[in-house]
Amino acid sequence: MRWRILALLFLARIGLGLQFQTLASVGDSLTSDFGLDYAGVGLLIGLFMLPGLFLALPAGYLGRFATDRQMVVTGLGALALGGLVSSIAADSAMIGVGRLIAGAGFLSATLYFTKMVADWFEGREIATAMSILVMSWPFGIAMGQVGHAWLQQTYGWQVPFQAASAYCLIAALGVHVLYQAPHDLPAADTAGAARMTPLEWQLIICAAGAWAVFNAGYVTYLSFGPKVLEGFGQSALAAAGIISIGSWVMIVSGAVCGQIADRFGRRDVILTVCMGGAIAALMLLGVPRAGFAASLVFGLVGMAPAGVIMAMAGQALRPQVRAFGMGIFFTIYFAIMMAAPPVAGAILDLTGQEQGPMLLAMALFALVVPLSQSFRYFASRSAAACRETSKPDVGTA
Repeated sequence: MRWRILALLFLARIGLGLQFQTLASVGDSLTSDFGLDYAGVGLLIGLFMLPGLFLALPAGYLGRFATDRQMVVTGLGALALGGLVSSIAADSAMIGVGRLIAGAGFLSATLYFTKMVADWFEGREIATAMSILVMSWPFGIAMGQVGHAWLQQTYGWQVPFQAASAYCLIAALGVHVLYQAPHDLPAADTAGAARMTPLEWQLIICAAGAWAVFNAGYVTYLSFGPKVLEGFGQSALAAAGIISIGSWVMIVSGAVCGQIADRFGRRDVILTVCMGGAIAALMLLGVPRAGFAASLVFGLVGMAPAGVIMAMAGQALRPQVRAFGMGIFFTIYFAIMMAAPPVAGAILDLTGQEQGPMLLAMALFALVVPLSQSFRYFASRSAAACRETSKPDVGTA
């Protein structure tokens, strides 16, 4: 049953990546139609993350009173509405309003998608399950990179927003009709007696930081990687297609990496190797005629541990505090994700060098390793303390 639920959530969550990618795919049209610079385009991309900075904690708290299914369906509906608002915009400000509405929906949907999978797979292949779930994000983005670019060139920049909205509405209907919660799930404590422990705070902060910088590096690559290839003479459509290869490949490599982590452990080794691969791929992207190879390495190695990183969130929290704890997790996530695209766009504007934003992405990927190691340190220290207190007292007669 849990694998059928995971398949449903995967298909529905594709809409999040599909709607997010709309702005990056039509960015060049917006610069000409509305006179935006790339910092402005980056700001509109980042606005998608802004609601999460303020709404993640309230959304997590609402989990005590609303079902996970209701929160996801509402989120997907807001994603659809935001895309429609952006598609009818007459200026960049209205596009920004649409991005904010969609971003609020993204926050609610992504928080409770993650909680649903953690509830269904706690203690059972959680790294594999999270790997499959989070691969729906790049799958949607890859669909958008290719499909949105074609829709824009054929029908105009408004249609990608509308197509993504239609998908989100269908996904909302599917979750509403087909999703079931696990029968053995402990009830959330609506009286508020359950509180996060100091250890849970430490673990969720480390997990959120690792997930945030990992995704910020990925989004920077998606948003500004095509510019690197266009600087070598590639057309916009060809550049988008090459960059999308990494997103297609990571759908498979992510699931494989999750299986390896569940079977053999060694998560810190996996993350160190993979983040080194991500940095190497971004360096290779700046070499003429190496774009295909760079994107392939990026997807096969650099993005493979997405589920391993996300699994830390499920491992950090007890079920009774999971909704609220995920609110903490996504508050940190959205703060970093909102800042990365405008900073990357400003670097491009200031330096005029297409490779400039890739340096930012490299730094972000490098931060994943120490944050993950901090998570393991706190977890192992707690386990050692538990073992010590469980020993019989043999020091007295």
